[in-house]
Amino acid sequence: MELFYVILFIVAFLYASVGHGGASGYLALMAIYGIAPEEMKPTALLLNLFVSAVSFSQYYRGNYFRKDLFIPLALASIPMAFVGGMIDIEANIYKKILGLLLLLPIIRFVFFRNPEPGEMRSYKLVPALLIGGSIGLLSGMIGIGGGIILSPVILLLKWTDQKQTAAISAIFIFVNSLAGLAGQFTQGIQFNNHMFAYVLVAFAGGSFGAYFGALKFNQRVLKQVLAGVLLVASYKLLFTYA
Repeated sequence: MELFYVILFIVAFLYASVGHGGASGYLALMAIYGIAPEEMKPTALLLNLFVSAVSFSQYYRGNYFRKDLFIPLALASIPMAFVGGMIDIEANIYKKILGLLLLLPIIRFVFFRNPEPGEMRSYKLVPALLIGGSIGLLSGMIGIGGGIILSPVILLLKWTDQKQTAAISAIFIFVNSLAGLAGQFTQGIQFNNHMFAYVLVAFAGGSFGAYFGALKFNQRVLKQVLAGVLLVASYKLLFTYA
C-alpha cells in the first residue's frame, strides 16, 4: 500500500503542475489497487477539490487567471455537472471514451506549436457556454473535474496561453467537482476508509506541483509535462482500468 501513496503523490504533483485536479489519474490508480467502483468516483472528486484548490491559488498568485472566460464556462458547467453526478454509466464505457479523448491533445501538444501572443483570439460567449455545459455534464457523469478536456479545447481555440489555461482549468475543476459531488449525494455515496490519508498525500503532492508549475516551470516544460500526464492517463484508462 506504500507504493499506492507514492504514486498518488506523483499523480497529484504532475496534474497540479498544469492546473489539473488529477481525477483521471486517481481513477486509474484506484482501479489498479482494486478499490470498489462505488467508492472511486466520489473519492476522485473529493481529491480533485483539494488539489485543484491549491493549484488555482498558485496560478492566481502568478496573475494568470482569466475571470472573463471562466464565468461563462462555469455558469454552464456547474448545473450540468450536478445533473451528470446523478447519472450512472458503466465504467468500461466511460473509461474508453475518456481514454480516446485524451489522445487528441497529446497530438496537439507534441506536434503543433502554441499560439504566439499576436495569434490569441477573443472568446465567443455562445461557444464558451456550450463548451462549459458539455464538459460539465461529462465531468459529473464520469467523476472528473473536466480540466483535462477543457485545457486542450481552449488552447486549440487560442483563447488562452498555457498558464492562463492552467489557472482557468484549476478553478473549473474545483467548481465542477463540487457540483458533481452534490449530484452524487442525492444518490448516496461512500468513501474509502483511508480517505483522510489520501487527502493528505494528494494535497502535499498538489501543493508542490502547483508551486513549481505556476511559478517555476516555463511554457515549454508545462507543455511537455501535460503531454506526459495525458499519455499516462490515457493508457491507464484504456488498458488497465478494470
